[in-house]
Amino acid sequence: MGTFAVTLEIGDPQGSRFETVEALVDTGATLTSAPASLLRRLGVEATRRGTFEYADGRRVELEIGETKVKVEGIETTTSVLFGAEDAEPLLGAMTLEGLLLGVDPFNRRLVPIVGMLKVAGL
Repeated sequence: MGTFAVTLEIGDPQGSRFETVEALVDTGATLTSAPASLLRRLGVEATRRGTFEYADGRRVELEIGETKVKVEGIETTTSVLFGAEDAEPLLGAMTLEGLLLGVDPFNRRLVPIVGMLKVAGL
């Protein structure tokens, strides 16, 4: 579910050039998405396709690639969906995890987190 918008930078796979976009922080989305034209302009190539289901039950097949994303000066390599041109970019849970950022929905901001370790036996 989308909570608030943040400024992020989506880059080419090498991390040598970036474009700034406003993206909705969507903790219900696994992957980050951006307009396909932006990703292609940056030289991001689709490496696979996946089927995704919208909240209203519609299913779509979308291309997925790997690229660099920066938020608040922190950079990670992440999977990204080639989204529709009229769809708002989304910052998904996997990218947030890679950036070690969590969501504070009450104060509408991202917060640093420490990695979590699974406790044996739980």
